[in-house]
Order: sequence, then C-alpha cells, then structure tokens
Amino acid sequence: MPDIEVDDIDHALLRLLHEDGRRTFADMAGRVGLSTAATKRRIDRLRETGVITGFTVQVDHKKLGWAVEAFSEVRYAGTTSVGDIVETASRQPEVQAVYTVAGDLDALVQVRVRDLEHLQEVIDRLRRTGTITGTRTLMVLGRWTRT
Repeated sequence: MPDIEVDDIDHALLRLLHEDGRRTFADMAGRVGLSTAATKRRIDRLRETGVITGFTVQVDHKKLGWAVEAFSEVRYAGTTSVGDIVETASRQPEVQAVYTVAGDLDALVQVRVRDLEHLQEVIDRLRRTGTITGTRTLMVLGRWTRT
C-alpha cells in the first residue's frame, strides 16, 4: 500500500517535471487541465510527502569530454560493509553512482571516462584499493530512460 494516493494527474505532473524540472506551474496546469494554483498545490503536496525528493539537472557528459560510460560489476572482500563500498567509490571522481545488489556480485559501479585508456586507469585504481576481489566491466552503447 503506497504512503500517499497518487492519481493520473499527479503521474502526468511527475512526467512533465521529469522531462523538464524547470517547467512553470502555468505550463503544467495547461497540459493537465488544472488551474495554476491547483497545480502548485499538487506539486507542493508531492514534495511535502517525499514523492518528489528534489530537482536536478541533466548533463551532456560528452560535451564535457567524458564520452564513455560503463558499468563495472564489483566483488568485494567478504567483510566489506556497504559504507566501505561507498567510501571506496566516492574517492574516484569518475564514479557516478554505486548500486549495491543481491546476487553473485556486491555492487554495480557506474563510471564516466574520456576514453578506453582512462577506463582502464579507473578500473586499475579500483582494483588497487585492497577491498575489491574482482571486476567485470560492461560498456554502454546506448541509453533509454523512462520519462
């Protein structure tokens, strides 16, 4: 059972904000058929209840010279805590996210790098931390995300 009732209009507002977090209340109101005030109240409620946890920016990493994206499956030594996993990854500026997972591996580490040589440097750096016992890296060829 969800913590809050979210209807079709709320879902439409969330999709609109996901597409462009800088949309005005008036723009969203016109698209969902509500008044600007009613739209603002709904967005405020979604924020207050924690459905919306923040607003962010989408970056074109290629324009910043970080054209290669990869995910590295990482296995850690048996006694490594989640905090230690995050600590190890956070020291690497190329690491974008860490997902701790259940199964054969311990974490899925998302990295962005300039090129394949840079990727090799990052993987080597991670392996030298002493807590990682194995890696397998997957290159991202394309991306689709739900809006």
